[in-house]
Amino acid sequence: MSNTHSEKAALRGEPSYVWRTGQDRRLQMIRQAAGERVHGKVFEIGVGLGAYLSRLAQEAQQAVGLDVEHERTLQAHQHVDQVICGVGEYLPFPDNNFDLVFSNEVLEHVLDDRKSVREMVRIVKPGGRILIFCPNRGYPFETHGIFWKGNYRFGNIPLVNYLPSPWRNKLAPHVRAYSKKQLKQLFTGLPVKFIQRSIIFGAYDNIIARHPGLGKFLRWFLQFLEKTPFQVFGLSHFWVLEKLDQAETN
Repeated sequence: MSNTHSEKAALRGEPSYVWRTGQDRRLQMIRQAAGERVHGKVFEIGVGLGAYLSRLAQEAQQAVGLDVEHERTLQAHQHVDQVICGVGEYLPFPDNNFDLVFSNEVLEHVLDDRKSVREMVRIVKPGGRILIFCPNRGYPFETHGIFWKGNYRFGNIPLVNYLPSPWRNKLAPHVRAYSKKQLKQLFTGLPVKFIQRSIIFGAYDNIIARHPGLGKFLRWFLQFLEKTPFQVFGLSHFWVLEKLDQAETN
């Protein structure tokens, strides 16, 4: 695969270039779920351009970001002091080091998601929390495009995630989408408890920019569905986990 912008975005995800309602909503969700931990040591896997971490760094004791793209780490370093280049499967930190570890639409891109999850659990302190946003298999569109007849097609492709896994993974081998069961399996045997397991819709800022009335109604309606069983069709999982101390695991 050539390293065009769209193909790199498909493989690694696309960072937030503009701060809008959708990003602000997720930041507030992170702060609420983290509680007082936002004032401690905070680590983001897949820091992108530093949009989220730079805001959390204003109140954190320490804020550290990691990204696999070296160019992005240089850009993120303009907003966050401590940014390193690396991969989520091998985090260069000691055990029990951070109060908060979070990952925003990154887990689906790593080579080994189970190993990346184990690393998140390893580096967070007992009582610390892990926050994860990642794609929901129930969403009607594959947002990362597909490969068709050897060519990559960028865009939101309908119904791909509803295909049987062998077919879906052939069209979208570059990115995962998770059912609730699949995501839970990643944490099997790890010393964590689930604090929150929810599914959210997007903010649809692009639609609102083009069609304000329609877009705002769509946002209101879909975010209302988050409180109903129809949340299963949401865009992303938002999971909050807390690491257990040794006494709780025995």
